[in-house]
Amino acid sequence: MKARLLLAAVGMSALLSTGAYADLTEGFDDIETLVPAGWYMQNNSEPLGVLDWFQGNDTVFPSHEGDPTSYLAGNYNSSGSPGTISNWLLTPEMTLNNGDTISFWTRTVEASGWADRLQLRLSTNGGSTDVGTGAFDVGDFTTLLLDINPNYELGGVYPEEWTQFTVTLSGLGGPTDGRVALRYFVEDSGPSGVNSNYIGIDTFSYTVPAPGVLALLGLAGLVSRRRR
Repeated sequence: MKARLLLAAVGMSALLSTGAYADLTEGFDDIETLVPAGWYMQNNSEPLGVLDWFQGNDTVFPSHEGDPTSYLAGNYNSSGSPGTISNWLLTPEMTLNNGDTISFWTRTVEASGWADRLQLRLSTNGGSTDVGTGAFDVGDFTTLLLDINPNYELGGVYPEEWTQFTVTLSGLGGPTDGRVALRYFVEDSGPSGVNSNYIGIDTFSYTVPAPGVLALLGLAGLVSRRRR
């Protein structure tokens, strides 16, 4: 199922006012709705822990926006101990273009004593959900777009308050169908590991920049004039 939203005439005035439109926006109000909407989850952690992704816990910290628990959460229980966390969340299949932007907000707990890490990866293989089967496999998601705290540092390298990260796509040969993946990836993790604590992810969006929207609006205007 593709997440590309069709532009309707009723929405054109709104597009003009914002200058861009979001192909995909997710606030994680209820993560039980993700898979039915075309998202995909797979936990490749080794050894496998007792938790996958779960609904945010506002007693740890509240969401970036919306209801206090409306965010995606993962923690050290993604893997056994000691182990390697490799917990994946894939977007629905989308049409990817150079200049499109991916943004999301994330954080860990304040004064965390265990380092966390998160990757943003890309597959250009259509609707593939191939992330391999082992903790170090990436399957079709070979393009690393972002790696937050790859050196497992403490002291806010993985942000301890909600922080937005934004990546702009480039290097594609043209419009390409694929998926974007969030990968909670932490080595030496688990309940007794040196690393891994608790992370939240909120307000994910995949956005197409204004020029494509304006081109569509211009085309709509030409069609309208020719019908007069």
